[in-house]
Amino acid sequence: MSNKEIVLKAAGELFGDKDPSAVDRWVAADYRQHSSLAADGPEALRQLVAGLPDGFRYEGARVIADGDLVALHGTYHGFGPEPLVAFDLFRVDADGMLAEHWDALTPVVTATASGRSQTDGPAEPADLERTEANRELVAEFAEKVLKGADYSVLTDYISTETYRQHNPEAADGLAGFGAAAAKWAEQGKNLVYKNVHKIVAEGDLVLLQSAGEFGVPVAYWDLFRVVGGKIVEHWDVIAPVPAELPHSNGLF
Repeated sequence: MSNKEIVLKAAGELFGDKDPSAVDRWVAADYRQHSSLAADGPEALRQLVAGLPDGFRYEGARVIADGDLVALHGTYHGFGPEPLVAFDLFRVDADGMLAEHWDALTPVVTATASGRSQTDGPAEPADLERTEANRELVAEFAEKVLKGADYSVLTDYISTETYRQHNPEAADGLAGFGAAAAKWAEQGKNLVYKNVHKIVAEGDLVLLQSAGEFGVPVAYWDLFRVVGGKIVEHWDVIAPVPAELPHSNGLF
């Protein structure tokens, strides 16, 4: 099986079937956990799965595979009182076992500025032959615009014709993003990117996992769709960084 197939099969048994015994089949003995929901090791994950409520379910939106990393984008129902949009990132080891996991979650917002949901849009990666070119474009965008805050080159990377936005507070287009950024700044929530930790790319889909500030320390998870050498769509989760985590690995 491919790494994408391994992660989908494992996640289906763990969080679809809610089968604690799936830990034995799919999780490495030295499993490292970066989520605030569980500690390191297979037993902590087994306890998490065993404690999932009857109404728990996962609604997947898209999957991106890049070497030993596989990212899932979707919605959890039943983790808490409201559904949660999530990015999950798994590292698969050479034995085909889940070896490491990162995640970010944010509540579902039903009334968004763009009228789009936080997860709708194209589901399957396309233009697979352009994976590396798209990775390079988004990496450069992250360095110059997100980290460097040089918005004079924004249109070198983002389409001026089509920019579909799934952040619930931003409308479509560059004007929509600009209005949202101005509103956030008034609230003391400037978009500050300090470090890009991972770039996961497959075809036209490129996921950035970054650290920065948004009024408070946060983890930024930004998923971009690239067409014709320009970013045309954006999904994200901005997750506050907990002051203390139940393990020592941190979020990245």
